[in-house]
Amino acid sequence: MKSPRLTPSLPRRSRTIGALALLAITGAVAFSGCASAEQSAGEAGSFTPVTQDESSEITVWADSTRLPSVEAYQKANPDVKMKIVTYDGSADGSTYLQTKVQLFDRTDKGWPDVVFAAPTDVTWASQPTSPGKVPFAAPLDEDLVSQKTLDGFAKGSLTPCEFDGHTYCLRNDIAQVVLWYNKTLLDQFGYAVPTTWEEYEALGKKVATEHPGYLVGSIGDTNSHESYFWSSQCPAQELQKDGKLRVDLADENCTRMASLLDNLIAAGSVSTQGFFSQGFDGSKVLMANGPSWYGKYLFDSAFKVPAGQIAAANPLKWEGESEAFTGNVGGGVWMVSSHSKNLKAATALGEWLTTSNENLADAPTYPAFTAGADAWLANPDNKDYFAGDISGPFRTAADQVWTGWSNTKFSDATAWASVVLPAITAGKTLTETLPAWQQAVTDEAKSVGYEVVNK
Repeated sequence: MKSPRLTPSLPRRSRTIGALALLAITGAVAFSGCASAEQSAGEAGSFTPVTQDESSEITVWADSTRLPSVEAYQKANPDVKMKIVTYDGSADGSTYLQTKVQLFDRTDKGWPDVVFAAPTDVTWASQPTSPGKVPFAAPLDEDLVSQKTLDGFAKGSLTPCEFDGHTYCLRNDIAQVVLWYNKTLLDQFGYAVPTTWEEYEALGKKVATEHPGYLVGSIGDTNSHESYFWSSQCPAQELQKDGKLRVDLADENCTRMASLLDNLIAAGSVSTQGFFSQGFDGSKVLMANGPSWYGKYLFDSAFKVPAGQIAAANPLKWEGESEAFTGNVGGGVWMVSSHSKNLKAATALGEWLTTSNENLADAPTYPAFTAGADAWLANPDNKDYFAGDISGPFRTAADQVWTGWSNTKFSDATAWASVVLPAITAGKTLTETLPAWQQAVTDEAKSVGYEVVNK
């Protein structure tokens, strides 16, 4: 799904990014914009709308970052009756939405018609809160949103929305991981941009020797694991078809990344201090494997790197593997309520927010809808800062997010932040911390009802 989740939709968990930048990226990231989650209790074709009244008012819940888009839609469509409510958007693991929906289910009234939320919310919203109740989220593929529209989203970006063959949300944005680098410094040092993880490690060791103090990465933020271990296809939380959750941090895809990072941490070119830690010196960052929002919100807003220096490259792959995979660090969703008495208006709003070029061209982060992403990339505000054209790497990475890092009922940041980061700060290696990380994820998964397997 942390963003930094810096907040609901993209960066979210780091706080030192500055008030203005933080507001812009507040999104739905608090939980990974991960891949598929557990199965829904519903059956195909089972959705029966409540009695419809196309003249009725719809209530929309949005976070402060998405509020201007909702207001713009209202202004352009004055005939649509709307009540707009601002809430936290599920930022920082908030359960406000879930708690309120449970209350509305008990009183049989009060549900909002359209909601901006984190992907993790879909894990409960696609299932009944109690026996005899219907899921909060409407299955959008059942005569609400066309298959053509659903097919227009980036590959895998709707996976967090899909349960038991149905699609319960529309993806607002994604935070695909690319390899960021300071082109000015790289050219000055005479280094080539790596294309494989092995080349990245070799360069990191070379940098440590030839230019001590310069960095090729950091693992100290609460979402760093999504940039590295997710990109390595590490099964830290991989939902199986039988509904069991595979948590296997002893898998080679996990140990190879842990070993690579341990080597670079030991060399001194990967920092254990988070990029968003107070006082972090961004002028020493030569490269950073991280989400698409790093360009605007890390290098520009936080590090204040002058325009024309920062560039992006395609996700790294492992030698011997035919294709690259990458992680995702953020991205929110829009859900339409199954209780809505005006599904036509509610769905139209949800579609406009997630697919309209008019809205997405100026979006704070990279849109999940492919045509909207093209409009976003064409906006000078999203490209003029960089040393080169970011369009290629962004588009490539958008279709390479590994869907095996599943969208679950719990945040993937908790175990990393509470177990791994303290261990690293205390001087332990990632490799020796993997068992403790696995146990923490396993315990959390079991606490919310998952049956966990380790192979």
